[in-house]
Amino acid sequence: MKSALILGITGQDGSYLAEQLLAEGWAVHGLVRRASMFNRSRIEHLRAAPAPGRLTLHYGDLTDVTSLRRILEKEKPQEIYHLAGQSHVGLSFEIPEVTCEENGTATLSLLEILRDLGYPVKLYHAASSEIFGAPAIAPQNEATACNPVNPYGCAKAFAAQLCRVYRNAYGLFACNGIAYNHESPRRGENFVTRKITLGAARIKAGQQAEIALGNLDARRDWGWAPEYVAAMRLMLAAPAADDYVLATGLACSVREFAAAAFAELDLELAFEGQGTAELARRKDTGAVVLRVDSKFHRPVESTTLVGDSSRAKAKLGWAARTVGGDVARLMARADYAALSS
Repeated sequence: MKSALILGITGQDGSYLAEQLLAEGWAVHGLVRRASMFNRSRIEHLRAAPAPGRLTLHYGDLTDVTSLRRILEKEKPQEIYHLAGQSHVGLSFEIPEVTCEENGTATLSLLEILRDLGYPVKLYHAASSEIFGAPAIAPQNEATACNPVNPYGCAKAFAAQLCRVYRNAYGLFACNGIAYNHESPRRGENFVTRKITLGAARIKAGQQAEIALGNLDARRDWGWAPEYVAAMRLMLAAPAADDYVLATGLACSVREFAAAAFAELDLELAFEGQGTAELARRKDTGAVVLRVDSKFHRPVESTTLVGDSSRAKAKLGWAARTVGGDVARLMARADYAALSS
């Protein structure tokens, strides 16, 4: 039986990936951080599903190199998906050392383990569009220079370059998925997309009155997480390891994303800063006011990040199908359905 190890199995991408692998008959091993409270909500349905012996959770930590080495030597997975680490860009300014240790140094340790293993393993490393930060060109592709503007981007750039070095120097099958923002109802509530869609659902259900956000004009290339997980599988199924930008190619502002989410739930939305008279008129008609709070602004904001995934389309046959406002609508609908059930 083919087996895979997912680092970060309890996260958004890890849960979708585990579903796909189990559906195809793989044995799936997942690394789970031991904490005082379990954080397995995204995979509880998989643990209860009838797949005896095919889903195994191992408790450990990315920084615990010895335990990670033992898991690999014992289970001998053919594929490893490295999706774990501190993934919140804004939070990386608050905990930069943890961010760099989990996303950068831990990746180096994993590459060293793979270098010493006595059998070949295929590695997918979850890189990020944040490695480009403030790029000189748009859209960005695999050859665009790294220019990160936050600790998270710096750590991911370091890890991505290491994967390339170990691929070229030691022949490791190591791929970088330079993924742009990809969302779903399983996204953490501290991410702006989920904050918007869950907030809209709660307002619709009468459980919340307003939402406060930061920069409404920030633009991102937002796609649908299950589609990006499918691309990960295609990358490791390819005959040779390579790096691929995974993106929709279209930018959507926070303002546009919020408007789509609220419209999906038949809620009228007004934005702070529209003008006193206009805002008052909209409020009188029952519109929900989206408030701007400076505490949600980042010290440095990435410029418009838009990806060119033409290499993925040409070599893997992959292209994003769900884009921007469509993502917002799917998430808002799912969040409201969950509250209503």
